[in-house]
Amino acid sequence: MDGKEVLRIVDAIQRDKSIDKEIVFGGIEQAILSAARRHFGDDHDLSVHIDRDSGEPTVFCDEEKLAQDILGEILGRVAAQTAKQVMIQKIREAERDSVFDEYLEMQHQSVSGSVSRVEGGAVLINLGKIEGILPRGEQIPGESFRVGDRVRAIVLDVRKAGSRVKVILSRTHPDMVRRLFELEIPEVSDRIIDVRSLAREAGYRSKVAVSCMDSSIDCVGACVGMRGARIKNIVDELAGERIDIVRWNDSLQVLVPNSLQPAEVEDVILCPMLGRVIVLVRDDQLPLAIGRKGQNVRLASKLVGWDIEVMTQNELDEQLDKTVEAFSSIPGVSEELAESLVSQGFFSYYDLSVIEPDQLAELGGLTAEQCTQIVEVADRESERVEAEEDALRAAKKNNPPASAEKESVATEAEITSEPAETESEAEVSGSEADESAVVEEASTESETKTDEVVEAEAEESVVTEEASAESETKTDEVVDTEEVPVSAENTTEESTEKQE
Repeated sequence: MDGKEVLRIVDAIQRDKSIDKEIVFGGIEQAILSAARRHFGDDHDLSVHIDRDSGEPTVFCDEEKLAQDILGEILGRVAAQTAKQVMIQKIREAERDSVFDEYLEMQHQSVSGSVSRVEGGAVLINLGKIEGILPRGEQIPGESFRVGDRVRAIVLDVRKAGSRVKVILSRTHPDMVRRLFELEIPEVSDRIIDVRSLAREAGYRSKVAVSCMDSSIDCVGACVGMRGARIKNIVDELAGERIDIVRWNDSLQVLVPNSLQPAEVEDVILCPMLGRVIVLVRDDQLPLAIGRKGQNVRLASKLVGWDIEVMTQNELDEQLDKTVEAFSSIPGVSEELAESLVSQGFFSYYDLSVIEPDQLAELGGLTAEQCTQIVEVADRESERVEAEEDALRAAKKNNPPASAEKESVATEAEITSEPAETESEAEVSGSEADESAVVEEASTESETKTDEVVEAEAEESVVTEEASAESETKTDEVVDTEEVPVSAENTTEESTEKQE
C-alpha cells in the first residue's frame, strides 16, 4: 500500500466531507485490521498503525511487525473489498456525526431552504447537506406550502436515526419571532436593543418586551421602523400574526400595565406569596384587558412571569367579602387571619390548600398542627367545590336542546301576546264614553278574524238589525259553499228593493 496514496485519499475525504483527518485515518486502520483478521483468524493478536506523516501502514501480529509483501497478501481482492466496505461505513458514520454536531450547535437558530416535497401534512425542506422536517404541528395555522417555496424556520431538535440525521424544524416556537427581530432589526442583532421577554400564540398574537441601555434610543420605535416597515416584514413572514411591542421595566407596577396595552389600568396589586397580580380596570376596559377568549391577559401573564387576574373594583369588593366569610367558617381561622390571607391574594380554598405551613403560621401565629388542620380542611373544600363545578358543567352539557327550544318558543309566545293585549286595552279605553258592541264572526280557514265596533246611542232598532245580521252571517257559514253565492245575491236584491 502506497503511503502517498493514503495521504491523498485522506485529504480528499477531509476536504469533501468535512471530516477530521484523524477520523479518516482511524477508519482506514480499522479496515486494514478487519482484512488482517480475515486472513489470520481470531486466534492472533493483531494491531494496525498508519504513520500520519508518510501514510505508510504497519501491521503487528502477536507483537511482530509484518513485512510489506505479507501485507500485500493480506490486502487481496476479497480482503480489499471487505476493507473498503468497513472504510465506507466508518466514513458515513463520521459524516453523520459531523452533520449532527453542526446542526446541534444551530439548535433554536434560524435556517432557510426550499420545499422539496409535502407528505401527509409534513413539509420536507432542503437545507443543503440534509433535509429538514417541518411537522404539521409546528406550522403556523392556516399556512400552506408548495414545492419550490422558500421557507424560514428554526431548528427545534436534532436526532440520530440510524445512518441519517433527522432535523426537526418549527415555525411556531417563540424563538422564531426572536430570530426574525434579529434579522430585520439591526439594533437587536447588535445587542443595542435587548429582547427581554417574549410570549406567543402562533398565528394569532405575540407580545415582545424590549429594552435599551441607551436612553437616547426609543427601543419601541426602532423595532417598529419608519412607517412600520420593519415590523411589517416580520408580520408578513409570520402570515399576518399580530405583534405587540412592549417597553420593558423592572418594576411590575409599570411592566404589567404595559403588557396589558391597549387597555387602561387603574391599579396593580401584587401578591408575592402566590406569584399573582390583581389588576383593576374600569368596566368599559374589562373586555379590552381580557382580550378575545382571554388572549390578551394570557399572553401578558406569560410575558411578565406572574399570574394576572383582571377585575373591576366592585368585583374585587364582592370577592373580598365572600372569601373572608368563607375562610372564617374554617375551624381555627379567625376573622383577622382571614383578612390577612385575603390581603395576600388567597381568594379560594384551592389557594389556601397550597399555602406553605410556615407562611400560614407566620400570618396567624398558629402552631404546626393547627396549620396542618386548616390546610386539610381547605383541601377537602377545594375538592368539593371542584366536584360541584364538574357536575354543573356535565349537567349543562347533557341538557337536551329540545328544552331550550321549548323555552324559546314559550318566550316568543309571551312576547307576541303582550302587544295584542295592549291593543285591546287601548281600544276599550278609547270608547269609555260610548256604548259599543263587538261582534266576532268566524269565517273559513282562508279568511281572517275581523272586529266590528258599532255605536248604538239611542236607537234600539239599529242594535236589533245588527244582531239579526249576526245571526244571518252565522247561518250563512253553516250552509254549503254552493248555496253561499245564491243567498248573497238574494240578500243584495232585497236590500236594493228596500232602498228603492
